[in-house]
Amino acid sequence: MQLTEDIRQKVLIFQRTEITEYHIYSRLAKKIGSPENAKIIQQIADDELRHYHGWRKYSGQEIPPDRFKVWFYYFVSLVFGFTFGVKLMEGGEAAAQKKYAEIAGVIPEAAQFQHEENIHEEQLIGMLDEERLRYAGSVVLGLNDALVELTGALAGLTLALQNGKLIALSGLITGIAASLSMAASEYLSTRSEKTDKQPVRAAVYTGIAYIITVTLLVLPYLIMPKNFYVDLIIALTTSVIIIAVFNYYISVAKGESFRARFVEMAGLSLSVAAFSFIIGYFIRMWLGIEV
Repeated sequence: MQLTEDIRQKVLIFQRTEITEYHIYSRLAKKIGSPENAKIIQQIADDELRHYHGWRKYSGQEIPPDRFKVWFYYFVSLVFGFTFGVKLMEGGEAAAQKKYAEIAGVIPEAAQFQHEENIHEEQLIGMLDEERLRYAGSVVLGLNDALVELTGALAGLTLALQNGKLIALSGLITGIAASLSMAASEYLSTRSEKTDKQPVRAAVYTGIAYIITVTLLVLPYLIMPKNFYVDLIIALTTSVIIIAVFNYYISVAKGESFRARFVEMAGLSLSVAAFSFIIGYFIRMWLGIEV
């Protein structure tokens, strides 16, 4: 079949996408703990390879995989979880899949390939049930509480104490005590809910998320104790970055709106910080404390 140059270039793009995804899925199939899920992933990889050969029949050209994407998505899947890696990859290829319909009139197999890609997506969604996503609520609890509570505490302490080391000391004591309290609360809450989540793991996820957040927020005060106002700005900026990164992860893995979640968490955290900063000023004036 004689193809126009425009159609041929699209076929080559599809070819590269298919062979790239074949290598990604093949590597991931070897790392999946569940034999049943590994079998599904390998079947998807085999279908991608078959699609590649189907496109090659029309292009008449061998195309190598995108090695960067192969290693990137493989690494992301290992570090951040199979669910996140696959959803991120499928989202990146969504635009390319829309072009299948544009050439279906010229290449009949295009419609069939697109149908099979949709089936792949349904299969993947059906098997995505990772521990880190089941406990996402516990992580949200730890992150959100640490961000709201500690940004507020640090803002109030910054104006009240005006001493980097004292602020860091107070923040660490407050943060560590609160993390243990939140972990214990999450344990009791999960135990009473009688869900498939294990109470101890839920508590650990909550506590770790809290401790990591506390450490990152207090760190500027330990590094630059004399520039406490700058430290506060860095801490608030860090909190916004943490909120953005975590909500991006959840929005990709769970298919939820990034903007809505980010605005809600960031707005709440920064509002509490601003209010606490004002409260710290009035308390300092009321008690007449000069540190």
